[in-house]
Order: sequence, then C-alpha cells, then structure tokens
Amino acid sequence: MKSLILSLAALASTATAHYTFPELVVGSQKTGLWTYVRKAANYQSNGPVTDVSSAAIRCYEASPGTASQTYTVNAGDTLGFTAASSISHPGPLQFYLAKVPEGKTAATFDGAGNVWFKVYSQGATFSGGQMTWASNGKQAVSFALPKTLPSGEYLLRVEHIGLHSAGSAGGAQFYISCAQIKVNGGGNGNPGPLVSFPGAYKADDKGIQINIYYPVPTSYTPPGPAVWTG
Repeated sequence: MKSLILSLAALASTATAHYTFPELVVGSQKTGLWTYVRKAANYQSNGPVTDVSSAAIRCYEASPGTASQTYTVNAGDTLGFTAASSISHPGPLQFYLAKVPEGKTAATFDGAGNVWFKVYSQGATFSGGQMTWASNGKQAVSFALPKTLPSGEYLLRVEHIGLHSAGSAGGAQFYISCAQIKVNGGGNGNPGPLVSFPGAYKADDKGIQINIYYPVPTSYTPPGPAVWTG
C-alpha cells in the first residue's frame, strides 16, 4: 500500500506542468520576457535538464550566443526571476553568479570554467513529519545581492531542482535560466568558493538523488558549494 501511495504521489507531481524562468525582476520592476534573460532551450516545452554532466546545466540556452541585453543594478539590490506559470515541483531554489572576465562582456561570456559562486540557497523545512518547500507555488523568486559584491558584469543563474522523481540517478529535474547584469556601487568582497557547470554536481549527490516521499527525510542539504554572503 505504501508503495502504491508513493507511486501515485510521484505520478501526480510529474503530471503537473513544468516551468521556466523567463524574466529578470529588479526590486519590484519586471524587465520583459527573455529581454535580459538568455532564452532557455525549454522556452516552449518547459522541460527540464536532467543530465548534470551536460553543458545545458550551466545556462540551458536555446543556442550558444543567445541574444539578450544587460541590465544595470546596484550592489545590495534585490534581484529575481518570474516563474512561468509557477514553480510546481518540490525542491530547492538556488542562485549563482559568475563574474565576467576581462576582455569579455556579459553578452559574450559563456560561463565556462571555475567562475560560479553561490549567493542564495533555500532548502526544505521540517515539521510534523512533513518536508515542505517555500518556493513551491511561487510565481516569482528573489534574493539580495551582497553589498560587498565587486562591481562589474555578471551572469546571474537561477536554479530550481524538482525532486519529485529523484529517487534514482537522473531523476532530478533542473529548471535553469541565466540573466545578464552589470553591478555598480560594489564593494571589495572576494566571492567563493568557485565552481564550474558542469562539474559542480554529480548525479548521485545526496541533494540530487533522494527519495522525498518515504521514508520522509528529516534533513536536507542542497547540492553545491557553501553560500557566499559577502
């Protein structure tokens, strides 16, 4: 009976519509669909990335060099993305930044190499034997840029991991977009640790391959490095 219940729960969750992150939000200002966000490969299908060793795990672009504009913000601003139509799977929400190297711009940088650092991570909460996710059902998600973030151009990567089918390797679903930003008024922080995509995750990482239904976990740590807070 338990296995039947778990199978039905996973099936119901899988049947729920997938989602995209098509729009950068700065404060309360929406900036236009796929205007400052590189158009993702799932812009029509809404389907996820499931192979963490694929280059798609980086920004999930529809094609290399996807055209988009770069939005100017200030260190300390609140940034985020709209979720279309909403985040409909259980799982963690994370944001990463990658500083654009000299000689490139946010529009020309592909995000390759050990350049990514985590600036926000939201996992699960536990109460009464239940595991819940604050991002579930949200139509927009955001975080605050560290005030000590150095000025310059960056790629901003949003990642939500659907864990409803993550009991076996390759079952986790990654919903990803990258926005292009230019940060003014920054500080002298030293962001890190730095990781690469692909490379930061393995398919069998505990935060990626996990059965969230039975037995219900009593703790959860999202994959990847520690959050840099400035």
